[in-house]
Amino acid sequence: VQLQASGGGLVQPGGSLRLSCAASGFTLDNYVIGWFRQAPGKEREGVSCISSSGGSTRYAVSVKGRFTISRDNTKNTVYLQMNSLKPEDTAVYYCAKYRVAYCPGTMTYDMDYWGKGTEVTVSS
Repeated sequence: VQLQASGGGLVQPGGSLRLSCAASGFTLDNYVIGWFRQAPGKEREGVSCISSSGGSTRYAVSVKGRFTISRDNTKNTVYLQMNSLKPEDTAVYYCAKYRVAYCPGTMTYDMDYWGKGTEVTVSS
């Protein structure tokens, strides 16, 4: 079982990035998948979550209106489109599988697996 996040990089404030979360060893479409991030010296923060069908999503207040989560179950991949990036979005981003069948109110709860993250740096 593997989850691999990719697509991070260095971007200027106001720029965009699209992160991808690819799964191997299991089928993503059976599970709720989300993204969380962790900046140096800060606690883990849940960013976004999407239901197994893609019909329900949840976003942190800090990213709502700027980030969009989506999934393509035919490609076994979940995406996080990040627009209007700010320096405070700088962090390592991870994708995670949830053990529950819904997006929890606190998105850092009920995750049972996550892989290596991808680093996002927003700086001029």
